[in-house]
Amino acid sequence: MHKETKKFHNQDLGLKGELIAQSFLRQKGIIILETNYRHSRAELDIIAMDGAVLVFVEVKTRSSNFFGEPEEFVSLKKEELMFQAAMAYMEKIQHDWEIRFDIISIIDQKTSHQIKHIQDVFF
Repeated sequence: MHKETKKFHNQDLGLKGELIAQSFLRQKGIIILETNYRHSRAELDIIAMDGAVLVFVEVKTRSSNFFGEPEEFVSLKKEELMFQAAMAYMEKIQHDWEIRFDIISIIDQKTSHQIKHIQDVFF
């Protein structure tokens, strides 16, 4: 696959994964507050409320798990950036109660997908 074509494929796959994750969370009764929230160099894919808990969600989508599970691709650096963005968001909305960091791992195979929701991943 040509480098540019692969880049667009990965972006499309990532966007599709984020939409699947949003739908999945809504079906669980979780309220989406923001998507693709940016702070400095960090991005939070989804910010949501699960009851009284503010949840920061990283979505990882792959077309297969041949090279590992999607959640295995969340680096320590990504965790640090997510934490920084989460602190900035909490300050912005003056949130000072419970938070949680989740990963939604998706394997998307054109006609079907597998979703894994991993809660409280960083603590």
